[in-house]
Amino acid sequence: MFKWAQQQLANAVGTEEPIYGPSAIQSVAEDAKSTPYTELTRNDMKWVAMTSTSVETLSFYLMSDSGHLALAQVIYSNVAGIRTTCQFNTKIFYPDGSKPHLWSSNPLSEHEFSDDKTAFYAKDCAVELSEDGKSYSIKSMNDQNAIVNLKIAQSSPGFVVGKNGYSYFGTDPKNPWGSIRHAFWPRCVAEGTILTKDGPIDFKGKAFLSFAIQGMKPHHAAARWNFVDFQGPTHSAILMEYTTPPSYGSTTVPVGGLAKDGEIIIGGASCSITHTKTLPDKETGWIEPAESKYVWKGTTKDGKAVEATMEVDLEKRQDRVDVMEEVPGFVKSIVAGAVGTKPYIFQYIPTQKAATLKLKIGDEEITEEGKLFVEATFISGMEGSN
Repeated sequence: MFKWAQQQLANAVGTEEPIYGPSAIQSVAEDAKSTPYTELTRNDMKWVAMTSTSVETLSFYLMSDSGHLALAQVIYSNVAGIRTTCQFNTKIFYPDGSKPHLWSSNPLSEHEFSDDKTAFYAKDCAVELSEDGKSYSIKSMNDQNAIVNLKIAQSSPGFVVGKNGYSYFGTDPKNPWGSIRHAFWPRCVAEGTILTKDGPIDFKGKAFLSFAIQGMKPHHAAARWNFVDFQGPTHSAILMEYTTPPSYGSTTVPVGGLAKDGEIIIGGASCSITHTKTLPDKETGWIEPAESKYVWKGTTKDGKAVEATMEVDLEKRQDRVDVMEEVPGFVKSIVAGAVGTKPYIFQYIPTQKAATLKLKIGDEEITEEGKLFVEATFISGMEGSN
């Protein structure tokens, strides 16, 4: 009863949670042992629009043929069922750091969903899923510094890890009090432009989509996040990994997959991210990665063993985002009062040396160079920091 009361207090005011232990998270990695992944249908891309504390994020990562990399993102957030806030974010990285990155983050008003919850609308913003469920159009005019007009279409099917992509949080598995789900389109083609003050940027190229649903406070769900998006001429490799706070046993949950045009090679939770070399960031106190190793393992539909690796020198970071300064006010209210919460996102785009994916499918060995975008996010728990 006391733990239940502590949980209610944590839900209401954002305090640190008690220690429930690893048994209080039902990781999708367990589900993936019997069902590594499930291909997505149009119905799987519906916004949930939860009425309790939650954050839903639809993110499009673009790697243009011209060398530009961009993020276009809608965030839908509910704070304790009291207030709903929506935001549209755009970020553009210029080739080889030739110009400072462009960052645009604007609150949205008059938001609504289509009747079937597959399209999001707000004043000067529309993100619509096609009737066949295989492409999105993204239009935003809420910032004249970054007018977005893009289309993202699947090159391979989308997927969730496990049966439905969800990890559940709570001491009673039948009545969880929180959840996290990621749905991916691992390999897409992009077309369209983002119009800046300097003119339009053509984003014809490759893309990746992540649709994330966090049915709880972000800093209660995870203390760390790692993310990698590799897009090569014929293969894509994506990996998202989070580690819970000690309240849920500092449990690591990896989800990822490999794809090529027309098919998913593997998807599942048998993947990992290891920071093989780190450096102290004196300004934040966090230990940021300098070199990383990524591993994917699985079995194809026809029974061939698959293993892929990528070892990367992350080079100089492209940006360090102070989440408490950059994101909208709802996040500040969500994490207010949390003990040890100090969220920063470190972003990397290695350019001096191409990222190399080494892939083995059965007896076939493939080596492919491509473009890479990496994030390491630190939220809470300063152990091991500078």
